[in-house]
Amino acid sequence: MPETRVHRVTKYDPADRDGNGYYVGPLDSDCDEGPVEAAYLATVAAFARAAGVERLTVRDPELSGTGHFDADPDPAAHDLAGLFAEPADFHDGAEVDLATAVELVRAMLQGAGAWCRLEAAEGFFVHVGWDQYMYIGTAGPTRPGVDRARELGLFPEPLTASPYAPEPDGSAPEPPADEAYWARLRRAVAAGEAHLLEERFAANTARWHRLTPGTVDAVRDRLAPRSRLAVRPNPFTADPDTVLGTLDPDCSHYILREHTDGRLAACWIDPEDPEDTAALAGVRRLAVLSDNACTLPTAVLPDPDGTVRVRGSG
Repeated sequence: MPETRVHRVTKYDPADRDGNGYYVGPLDSDCDEGPVEAAYLATVAAFARAAGVERLTVRDPELSGTGHFDADPDPAAHDLAGLFAEPADFHDGAEVDLATAVELVRAMLQGAGAWCRLEAAEGFFVHVGWDQYMYIGTAGPTRPGVDRARELGLFPEPLTASPYAPEPDGSAPEPPADEAYWARLRRAVAAGEAHLLEERFAANTARWHRLTPGTVDAVRDRLAPRSRLAVRPNPFTADPDTVLGTLDPDCSHYILREHTDGRLAACWIDPEDPEDTAALAGVRRLAVLSDNACTLPTAVLPDPDGTVRVRGSG
């Protein structure tokens, strides 16, 4: 495969950078959601078409705020409505067409709550960073993308690499949620040692599933590909007011709440923040969650060939 060449594409004129490379010109770092944003998107499309890229893969997805979506009973209300039928469709390894990839870039430029790396097998990638910095790598021709960016008033600058390139974190590979894992889970559920499964399909977001001996396989069938799974015993031990009264005011806490309609959702709260505590009003039950309360070690759903391809610890 030809070498991947990287360009940083921004609205910032290199002539307005100081000796350390920091931009000191008149433009702010906000997305205009107008012609400048459109220029970024057209540049992505131009680079992709020149490389023959028609589909891209979502890698390392993130959604802002733990429990960001599972707190909302209406799946059509999520930030990526119109791009994905439900939030869990935005998972590591999801393939999207170029038009959808461009819309994901728009969401990232706007800071709409979603972030990911977009990659293609042809050595193509798009990374969106802070302050309207975008990085495009391609093993294909670069001239069409560079020319289009300049035509639209942007500044493409060659780099040796993207600062958002994934790097190994040095941790041991996470175990797969393979057949042996599911056999252990069925035994734990039957023994009354496992009651809930936490499914993290994107960083900072999870769905929760109740487990009974008759529902384990049905829950498994609903999980998003490449999700990280954590299995927990029943965490609910007291009424909401009692739980709130035990919280350390100097710490943030990961709270699982059961709504009156039976929905489960988790979030981080600061006991000293009135908005956080107000969000817990009217729930049926609360529980404080911790990693050491898991019944089974965290595992990751492997691809159909048995390989775990998620990166990092998520």
